[in-house]
Amino acid sequence: MTSESLNPENELREHIAKLIESNDVILFMKGTPDAPACGFSARAVAVLNSLGRQYAAVDILPDPRIRQELSALSDWPTIPQLFVDGELVGGSDIMMEMYESGELAETLGVEQPTDEDDEPAAAEAAPQPAQGLQLENRLD
Repeated sequence: MTSESLNPENELREHIAKLIESNDVILFMKGTPDAPACGFSARAVAVLNSLGRQYAAVDILPDPRIRQELSALSDWPTIPQLFVDGELVGGSDIMMEMYESGELAETLGVEQPTDEDDEPAAAEAAPQPAQGLQLENRLD
């Protein structure tokens, strides 16, 4: 066994990589879907919830190493970070651009919401947005 394999940061990075691989859609964010801790994370959650797609979420705030190891894995410095099918999509700005173009809905395999202002009955019948699945942080 090498000293590198005993490094806790490498174990943490491996655990993060497994989370990304085992969840079709996962958002690493500040806070939780129910209580985002920054505006960018709140925007990312709002976009995902409006698309009605289930997703896993990991709060990076309890342990600063999570952010460090995640950024080392993804080569992306900012939070939030959205992964779909194991691939980094990007942060909240990219998510917003993709949402507005319809590309995010396509990437997630869902239909883009339409403006339902003219048809209140259709809006009332719309399914409730999916909530993020909060993953317990066991990344120590």
